[in-house]
Amino acid sequence: MSLAPWRSPLARALHNNRTLPYARYFQLATVDADGYPANRTVVFRGFLDKTNQLKIATDSRSQKTNQMKHQHWGEICWYFPKTREQFRLGGHLNLVTASNESQALREARQITWQELSDSARLQFAWPEPGVARVEDEAAFSPLPPDREQPLPNFCLLLLEPIQVDHLELQGNPQNRWLYRQQSSHQWLRQAVNP
Repeated sequence: MSLAPWRSPLARALHNNRTLPYARYFQLATVDADGYPANRTVVFRGFLDKTNQLKIATDSRSQKTNQMKHQHWGEICWYFPKTREQFRLGGHLNLVTASNESQALREARQITWQELSDSARLQFAWPEPGVARVEDEAAFSPLPPDREQPLPNFCLLLLEPIQVDHLELQGNPQNRWLYRQQSSHQWLRQAVNP
């Protein structure tokens, strides 16, 4: 698979904002079972090898995984403050669990786990997210999980974009491009009004 044409401006934005640690964070929106939007900040974990799919680490016990049972579409909104650029990437979400049918995706899940910091891995050993807080604070100080083997609730979440909206907020007028994946898996790029 060839890289999408939006990958180059995104790579440039990542490079030009690399001194800002928070530039690796973006917002991921999903839709709940009642049709309400749900938005949260997540960490960009790179691209799945030889694809245009963005990697996100998540917990199978989180609300976003339950929301994906009803709707597999999501959108990322990513702002780069240094270069004043916004990328909105919409597409299909794919949750990779330990029981995924694809050996390659199970391996990608394991590699992503191994690339996490110790403190990030430790959060997957905490009590279930989003439920009433446990009173025993020791529950938030578990033994460190194995660095090699992911905990069962660790999932690799992949977003495969089918449309990308890139807005440069510098200049007058500003610049904006829409990228849409066609049925042939080719990308159409169009300059649009900001």
